[in-house]
Amino acid sequence: MGSILLSTAYFPPVSCFALIKNADKILIEKEENYIKQTYRNRCRILTANGPEYLTVPVLSASFRKTPVKDVRIDYSKRWQQIHIRAFTSAYRSSAFFEFFFDPVEKLINSKETFLLDFNMKSLETVLKALKLAIPAYFTEAFQSVTGRADDFRYSISPKKETPGFFSPREYFQVFSNKFGFVPDLSILDLIFNAGPDSAEYLEVNRIRQ
Repeated sequence: MGSILLSTAYFPPVSCFALIKNADKILIEKEENYIKQTYRNRCRILTANGPEYLTVPVLSASFRKTPVKDVRIDYSKRWQQIHIRAFTSAYRSSAFFEFFFDPVEKLINSKETFLLDFNMKSLETVLKALKLAIPAYFTEAFQSVTGRADDFRYSISPKKETPGFFSPREYFQVFSNKFGFVPDLSILDLIFNAGPDSAEYLEVNRIRQ
């Protein structure tokens, strides 16, 4: 697939990594204006109460057409403790939680100033867990949406259905006995449940152009 253009995201959905798996290089959009209520500062996990979103709060000044590169994380709220408890409660009984949670917890407690840097580290954490040696860079200038085949910045959103290019394949989930299989959750759902087989799961999904 060559390079792939994506928006920044906090432990993004599995569909995002189905794309990444097939790419040679990742470009993360740095120059766009921040968009609220997207995966830029949230992820979706499966809990005992069903799918839930975890949101990284950002300072209110970030909402006024601020470039995403300038958005700062708000540490006045106890979101770090909330996220760590939520991940632990949802996945501590999963087969590979103990093997992969330490770097996730370390990242959440790292107190990065900017959301963009925090998300890039979350991407690097996941790539390492998946053993994918794919380089990731920030863009240097904003390009408007032109229908480019490699541009998926606005294709993956909490407000949209599972992207058409992604064909989910079921894997075991901790609460599947209650809710059935829930597709396209945060990549951490796949990693905690499937462990070293996660990359193989991504390999068998089809990317439909």
